[in-house]
Amino acid sequence: MALDPYRRLLKIPGVPTLLLVGLLARMPATATGMALTLHVAEVLHLGYAKAGLVTMASTIGMAIGSPLSGRLVDRHGLRPVLAVTTAAQAAFWSCAWALPFPALAAAAALAGLLALPVFSVTRQCLAAMVPVAQRRTGFTLDSMLVELSYMTGPALAVAGLTALGSHVTMTIIGAGMTLAGIGLLTLNPPTRSPAEREHEAQSGKVARREWLTPAFGGLMATVAAATFVLTATELSLVATMTDAGDTEWVGLAVGIWCVYSLVGGFVYGGLSRGFSPFALIAGMGLLTVPVGLVAGDWRWLVLALLPAGLLCAPALSSTVDVVSGRVPAAARGEAMGLHGTALLIGGAASAPIAGAVIDGVGSSWAFTVAGLAGVAIVLAALPLWRRRRPALGDTVPMPPEAVPVTPEASGSSAAPDALAVSDAPTVLGASVVPTALDSLAVPDGLGVPDGLAVPEGLAAPSAPAAPEGLAVPQGLVVPDDLVVPDGLAAASEGLAAPAVPVVSAGPAAPAVPPVPAVPEAPSVRAAPAP
Repeated sequence: MALDPYRRLLKIPGVPTLLLVGLLARMPATATGMALTLHVAEVLHLGYAKAGLVTMASTIGMAIGSPLSGRLVDRHGLRPVLAVTTAAQAAFWSCAWALPFPALAAAAALAGLLALPVFSVTRQCLAAMVPVAQRRTGFTLDSMLVELSYMTGPALAVAGLTALGSHVTMTIIGAGMTLAGIGLLTLNPPTRSPAEREHEAQSGKVARREWLTPAFGGLMATVAAATFVLTATELSLVATMTDAGDTEWVGLAVGIWCVYSLVGGFVYGGLSRGFSPFALIAGMGLLTVPVGLVAGDWRWLVLALLPAGLLCAPALSSTVDVVSGRVPAAARGEAMGLHGTALLIGGAASAPIAGAVIDGVGSSWAFTVAGLAGVAIVLAALPLWRRRRPALGDTVPMPPEAVPVTPEASGSSAAPDALAVSDAPTVLGASVVPTALDSLAVPDGLGVPDGLAVPEGLAAPSAPAAPEGLAVPQGLVVPDDLVVPDGLAAASEGLAAPAVPVVSAGPAAPAVPPVPAVPEAPSVRAAPAP
């Protein structure tokens, strides 16, 4: 697999810094759920049921707040939203350890509503900074960094609460969230590219109904299916190993599973083309179904997770890539927020269902239920997606580097490998020109106005050859000022001579109808290379 896609991505100004800040900012964010759970269950001694209520309140708040914060970023910019959410997180985590249970649950819901939008903001800004052709690689690398965050954040929370206590650990998380917000405020990455801003100014705002369609809903259902499968798989893995008495190896097994996702994402980001998120998520579900058949040694169980694990990062990054291409730039923040909400809903719905299956029929069956449920959701959403409209992103103007240049600027009088076009607003693609052409033949003696470029190798369609020595019929008067492009050969093989009517001689003879008039030196732009 080539590393060039990643090298080109990291050479884009600002992208390495954005990815690094996003990685560091997500670590405390991924530690919050584990910290709240252990604080309520172990420190307050209220059990895991009440701990689940606190995390549920926080999750509901984040599910509601994620698209709201994204919409505010679209309307008012990044900094006002980051300032408010950073202050809210600093206030919550500085006192959360001291709150009684009812106040803690209410405060957790409010903190979730005002959560720092580090996940959606990083993706939104990445879409604005990276050209469309490189976004798949960018989103894949971002998904790999998210995987690293989830590998380290919860583990650090457990270590902190065990060694330092909940007071110190939750204070450190609050400091980390505050530093993350300050870092993003200082960096202030763009949420829309200059071309997208110019296009928005010219075309005006796009109504929500133009992109928030049933097809978009089907895509969000598929996003939820991905986290449904992943969350249920994780719970099933932990339960299976616990039943087998291998609890001490659970952390290693989960870590190996995450490495599978990193490897799959790394390979996927370097491919020349991507795949549909529907196919990737359905494939991940199907490959999860047989994992439950593996019993006994936990090492065989982890090995059975390899095929599905390789698709984790590619599946999630492909959904982000599709969202960025289907939604106008002016609404990208809200759409990314809805994407985050779909991820939360899938995980939240999966936990109780997988738990009920584990308690009812055993942990092995939970893998089967997780995989089949994911496939069923994808199949239900696919008909909605197939009825989608053309992508709104298709109307965004080309970036400056893709705009055609004039012959003078390019240093050539002919457009290589493409058809030269005039300044007309409609640009013809290369598919207009037949592929099997040999030469362009016109009558002798015809010239071309200065400045008119004719593509090299342009050929006329195959036709019967004109008879050699074709002559103008006697009595036909040809206007003296008739000109056609310079340097073009006389009628030869591959071009049939047009039928020329004979007209009467005399000073008032009309112009020859079949010969088209040649435009007077239009300005020429070279079409962009395919």
